[in-house]
Amino acid sequence: MDSSAENTYTLLELNRLVRQTLEATLSDEYWVTGELMGARVGGSGHLYGEMVEKDDRSGSLVARAKITCWASEYNRLRFRFYHETGEEIRDGLKVKALVRITFHEQYGYSLHLIDLDPNYTLGDIAQKRRQILQRLEEEGVLDDNKNLPLPRPLQRIAVVSSEYAAGYGDFCNQLLHNEYGLAFTIKLFPALMQGKQVEESIIKALYAVADEDRWDAVVIIRGGGATSDLSDFDSYALASVVAQFPIPVIVGIGHDRDETVLDLVAHTFQKTPTAVAAFLVDYQARLLAELTEVGQRIQQAVAQRLVNEHYRLQRYIDYFPHAFLSVKEKQEGRISLLWQQLQMAWQRRLDKEGNRLEILGKQIEMLNPDLLLKRGYSITLCDGKIVTNINSIQEGERLVTRLMDGEIESTILCKKRN
Repeated sequence: MDSSAENTYTLLELNRLVRQTLEATLSDEYWVTGELMGARVGGSGHLYGEMVEKDDRSGSLVARAKITCWASEYNRLRFRFYHETGEEIRDGLKVKALVRITFHEQYGYSLHLIDLDPNYTLGDIAQKRRQILQRLEEEGVLDDNKNLPLPRPLQRIAVVSSEYAAGYGDFCNQLLHNEYGLAFTIKLFPALMQGKQVEESIIKALYAVADEDRWDAVVIIRGGGATSDLSDFDSYALASVVAQFPIPVIVGIGHDRDETVLDLVAHTFQKTPTAVAAFLVDYQARLLAELTEVGQRIQQAVAQRLVNEHYRLQRYIDYFPHAFLSVKEKQEGRISLLWQQLQMAWQRRLDKEGNRLEILGKQIEMLNPDLLLKRGYSITLCDGKIVTNINSIQEGERLVTRLMDGEIESTILCKKRN
């Protein structure tokens, strides 16, 4: 290798040669697609970061370049891009950027950002959402939460939100101090509503709601916040949990111009937390109106029934005296007949029982011991009991023999069996 002085450059000279070569051979501007990484705004208002390209399968970086945008250009570009896409220029955003290639002897190769194509970014966001929705549809769970019936009444509300979010306070105030005086039960299940942990935090809160098994519905609300944070709600894992949640999920995460995947799989979505509160109040108010109408119909029906029964009772009152006289005459005749029949039956019974008593008296008279004694019979007693067989007496016992005209006392000397 020739190391002569004419082939030797200082680093500055070599970098200057590279810069001159690039400026002479490359066009001024190029459209390039990639993903922003490490995007930040410095104290001077300039945008700094990198544009990277990742492998579609592995996700590993295959190319990267520094990117800059001066404050005056960045403010104009940022405002227009947000107006057309609703997105801030942020980390993870896929963009189609118009750039100018620059090479500085001290800072090296970089891309200077001139413009962004909003349609490309919108297309990427829409494509990501379509892919998530398609996957949920293929799994057969896309409309599961939407198909759940809203409970009647809808009073016990679990709230997934940040405790310190202004939207949460507005939601509670509007719900609990509604114009109809409707009662609601609210419990907060705290979750992060922006940042990298949004997905994990909300899923954890939803699991806590499901474990209690006492809520009519769960609302996910977020008041305000950057529109760029909406990408946190375009999550397959979060959308899958919401789509399959066992009770209706109502979403109001504070945005007016766009929908997230979470909105599309939830049972109901509203634009803001206060809109969610208004939805719940309106739902309960309609139920109250229905119950009031039913109550009024019941009152009217009862009042009409009372009128009808009053007329019916009056007819009975008017008819009763005539009916009573007719019944009285019929009953008096029937009673008289029954009384005659009773007297005749009673007399027959008396005659029958009198004859029966007479026969019994004659039978008793025939059994009188005195009659037997008069016929020459005697009765032998031992200790006052009639002796009927020889086994009932013993030798030495005293006997009394009754005759028609007296008694004989004797002592048993011996017994002889026939």
